Amino acid sequence: MSNDTTQPPPRRHFLRQVITVAGSASLSSPLAVGSGAAAAVAVTGAHAAQDPATPVSAPGLIGYECFSADEAAFTETMVNVMCPADQFTPNGVDCGLAIFMDRQLGGAYGKGAGRYMHGPWTQGKPQLGLQLPLTPEQFFKAGVEAANRQAQGKFGKTFDQLQPAEADAFLAAIADGKVIDEAVPLAAWFNELVYPLFTQACYADPLYGGNNNKVFWKMLGYPGLPATHTLDMVNYRGKPFPGAKDPKSILDFS
Repeated sequence: MSNDTTQPPPRRHFLRQVITVAGSASLSSPLAVGSGAAAAVAVTGAHAAQDPATPVSAPGLIGYECFSADEAAFTETMVNVMCPADQFTPNGVDCGLAIFMDRQLGGAYGKGAGRYMHGPWTQGKPQLGLQLPLTPEQFFKAGVEAANRQAQGKFGKTFDQLQPAEADAFLAAIADGKVIDEAVPLAAWFNELVYPLFTQACYADPLYGGNNNKVFWKMLGYPGLPATHTLDMVNYRGKPFPGAKDPKSILDFS
């Protein structure tokens, strides 16, 4: 890792893209969140850490509700590759990104709430976006299976068994449309489902399972709930805002 702490290292190219988008987009997530918790992999840490590179705990969201063991292993490896631990943040798992994805896909959003899910299904125009007779949950799971199938064919092992550099290059190849699976459009799967979920996991309110300890808000200097900062936006325009060091989430007002 470089001694220069002002620029993220190359493996954070996924996260750098997210930060660029976050500068002009809303940081709140419109996705529905599942309730309850199944006994599975616990998120470590009992107290919020002050050092952003220290693992932190999720606000009461423990274990996976939607993911199988294989899907959890894939997703944890993926978010750790897209958000590796360094001087800026803990790794993706400790940031709660896998938990966030699990809850979204296991909830109303993942089940296809508000989507047209009745045939007949015909080929749509490209400008209409992804047209599939699958819910987001079904599409995610099918994509994980397809990606593992392609990783097995290319490397002789599943995605979660790859070295970080191999996994990073494999994800980049999927995003670029260079990994072809006959059953699942993997480029669309990554770019139109996985990557949006990843960005939302980073910058949504910690209530939803991701952005543990508000680590991504702190990295950007985002002060939290925007409804409480109308006057601050006027008084501190173009100036450092002291409250950005301690951003407030929905949980802080509950």
